[in-house]
Amino acid sequence: MNGCVPESEQTWTVGTAPGIFPSIGHGIALFRRPLKFLNSLPAQGDLVEIRLGPQRAWMVCHPELVHRMLRDTRTFDKGGPQYERLRALMGDGVVTCPHAEHRRQRRLLQPTFRPAGVAAQTDVMAEEAAALCRYWRTGQEVDVSAATLGLTTRLISRLLLSDSLAPAAADEVRHCLAAIVRGLFVRTVVPVDALFRLPTPANRRYRRAVERVRELIDAAIAERRRGTPRDDLLGLLLTAAEAGDGGVPVTDREVHDQLVSLLLTGSESPSMCLASTFSLLAQHPEVERRLHAEVDTVLAGRLPDVDDLPRLVYTRSVLTESLRHSPPGWLFTRVTTRETELAGRRLPRGTTVLYSPYLLHHDPASFPEPDRFLPERWLEGEAATGPHAALIPFAAGNRKCIGDLFSMAEMTVALATVAGRWRLRHPAGRVAPPRPGATLGPRSLMMICTSRADAPGGTAPHATALAPGAAPAASGAAASGAAASGAEKTRREGDNGVHHA
Repeated sequence: MNGCVPESEQTWTVGTAPGIFPSIGHGIALFRRPLKFLNSLPAQGDLVEIRLGPQRAWMVCHPELVHRMLRDTRTFDKGGPQYERLRALMGDGVVTCPHAEHRRQRRLLQPTFRPAGVAAQTDVMAEEAAALCRYWRTGQEVDVSAATLGLTTRLISRLLLSDSLAPAAADEVRHCLAAIVRGLFVRTVVPVDALFRLPTPANRRYRRAVERVRELIDAAIAERRRGTPRDDLLGLLLTAAEAGDGGVPVTDREVHDQLVSLLLTGSESPSMCLASTFSLLAQHPEVERRLHAEVDTVLAGRLPDVDDLPRLVYTRSVLTESLRHSPPGWLFTRVTTRETELAGRRLPRGTTVLYSPYLLHHDPASFPEPDRFLPERWLEGEAATGPHAALIPFAAGNRKCIGDLFSMAEMTVALATVAGRWRLRHPAGRVAPPRPGATLGPRSLMMICTSRADAPGGTAPHATALAPGAAPAASGAAASGAAASGAEKTRREGDNGVHHA
């Protein structure tokens, strides 16, 4: 059969999810109780038929089959309801483009996300993380979700646009992103276009948020064209547009699409992971104590720099476990470009296929006690990824997230900076589990902060550590070598599965 995915001798099981409703399929189950619905599917088979609206689709439930699909990007291309919605928002940038365009686009953008490039941003990450909590006060209730999203929006906008996106504009992007994420999920699980053409308040908010993000990016591009060239991703794109890119022109539309897609994805996912991490730490004081001990020992009150990244071993384990426990990217779609076979089932051209990192990460065959938050499982190294490399928060294959190294570095720096100075606690009452949307994570996480310097036995040197630039920096060739070395170690760990397409 043309395009068949090679099958092993293993016997796969194929089933159908119960509870199909006319017209909307499994949309109600996916919308109302998505994680429970996902966790019910492996009992039906390794490959399970579901319905997205009236459309027939298949959920891949076994990690070996997921990796087989992600490696064969010619056959299982980015598509399906999710990417149809994302392309309407982001265009055909590197996040959403079809297979035929991906290699050229990734090669164009890759220099910005190489280890040395990410390492050069570490001081900026530390300064922004310190600014995030500079004005917190003991006993204050803090909107952690808004704080982390503001942080990641500022960091990715500085990487992409330097200072071309003013603070007020970056804050507006953050508010728009909240409206966009709410609207994307329902458009994926109930792909009935007529519903979203209605002039409801929610549909109007979504459309206005999409339009406003595009306007802000266009304004930043126009301002840069009038001003001074900068060494950032926008500068790289504009240079490629002027010089040509191996005979394939980089159009104004592509410049726009790349910035929109990387700005939105580079803000949302790491902010959700950080918010989830702070929430989980408050529920697991022993993990928090061990994290504080490492941060105090490694940093001794100063801001982290690139040389500290490989030394913050437990800090990275906490983040990795958070990515396993509550992966921001929890559900993805693909579409077959030709007739193929998966798990012994013939899939016609144009078939929608889904996979869920959340489902794989909560499979007890790969991760014993999957609902427990256990950072220690990652101290054992690569073997802890489980059979078939079941940990895939940044996807896998050649469509693995281009910004995985940047995201892991910024989250490590942010977590170490905040944890070195503050304890965050949930207000009294039951902690509500996060409700999945387009991404998974808490969207209105209010927590009470306590300065570790003020707490009994507190040792964090709060005032000293908050001064921007407090971290000592190497210089010249030594700095470049240390930066590349520290970032490259983080990259190797990411490629082993510790890191998100």
